[in-house]
Amino acid sequence: MSRIAATFIPTTGAKTNTRQRWGTLIFISLFTTLALAATSAARWDQVPTKEHTRPNPFAASPEAVHAGAILYRDHCQQCHRADAGGDGKKKPSLRTDHVRAATDGDLEWFLRQGDLGHGMPSWSSLPEAQRWQIVAYLRSLQ
Repeated sequence: MSRIAATFIPTTGAKTNTRQRWGTLIFISLFTTLALAATSAARWDQVPTKEHTRPNPFAASPEAVHAGAILYRDHCQQCHRADAGGDGKKKPSLRTDHVRAATDGDLEWFLRQGDLGHGMPSWSSLPEAQRWQIVAYLRSLQ
């Protein structure tokens, strides 16, 4: 007659396992959020000082905001949505503190340069005045 060795399985193992999974999930979520925030801030750090301090020549123009809204609809809305809220994933919101903290010069530079690594095309093909109009529109959303 053969003997089968008994294996001890604690009854609290399922609860411990669930807690560990939740803890790991929370840690990963927090780490990812912080990493994305640091990456977003780092992009503004790449803006040359000369570009950072450039003022928007259309900053006080309601006509520029209207023109920027049309340009936004034609060039930006498909990714960032009509309300500029993004999708919460790869297509970011343009209503964040990072965008609010950026200067108009930062935004125009970013529109011109793009960030293909993160899915943002360069809009250097748009005339400079139109890029500034988009910036004026984005500011009106803040």
